[in-house]
Amino acid sequence: MVHLFSYGTLQQAGVQMASFGRLLAGTPDALPSWKREMVEITDVEVFAKSGERFHPIVVPADASDEVQGMVFEITSEELASADRYEVANYKRIAARLKSGKEAWVYVKA
Repeated sequence: MVHLFSYGTLQQAGVQMASFGRLLAGTPDALPSWKREMVEITDVEVFAKSGERFHPIVVPADASDEVQGMVFEITSEELASADRYEVANYKRIAARLKSGKEAWVYVKA
């Protein structure tokens, strides 16, 4: 199992069911030194899953900034599904969360 930090649409029940076939149980956490912006989604399949034209995306920021979200424990197969869901605007990196947990997070590419 791996940790995945979500600050956006991967927290939505519909997106989880469409991407993973199940609802994820998570715990609140934060990503230090990053901030949220918005990006327009033009991928029809991703738009259909989320129902939202604009999705949040995170970019590096000051040490005083942080992004609130949820950390989920998922399988490596589910991580591959998350990779397919995220569009080219995003890249996956490993990051240390405020809790001290190491997690995968999708940031601005």
